Amino acid sequence: MIPSYKLPKFSVGRYALALMLPVALLSAIALPSQVKNATAQTAAGNRPLTIRADVQEYDAKSQVVTARGNVQMLYPARQIQATAAQAQYFSKENRIDFSGNVYILQQGGNSIRAEKVTYLINEGRFVALPQSNRQVESIYMVQDSEIGGQSANPAPRTPALRRSN
Repeated sequence: MIPSYKLPKFSVGRYALALMLPVALLSAIALPSQVKNATAQTAAGNRPLTIRADVQEYDAKSQVVTARGNVQMLYPARQIQATAAQAQYFSKENRIDFSGNVYILQQGGNSIRAEKVTYLINEGRFVALPQSNRQVESIYMVQDSEIGGQSANPAPRTPALRRSN
């Protein structure tokens, strides 16, 4: 065997490439047991939105990210967490479509459960659709300290004591 210092430089490069290529190919294969992450790059005015899933695909032409299998989304700027079977991020429209047992949780406890949910990022609006013959469930944390100008839980009134002279 010839020592590597005696090989011409182009041969060492070829050997290094031959050794690195299988590793690069193996790391590019999407195995269902692996979780793939995608995080939007931050620039001025941008906020990170992280999507984790078993498989993710990006279509450069349409600029759509499709995530399938155990999808988890974190959007700290809007204090939103979501899970679904599938999610598609349409970067041109600034929209995310979730489908399959969708659960969205906002900080403070507000939540939505549905079969399909569209999140319109620019508007901060959710549109939820149920499975056929089912309903969408939303839970909102309501501060009920005042309803209609009156306290919801009025303090019991105690009669005023009068002094007798």
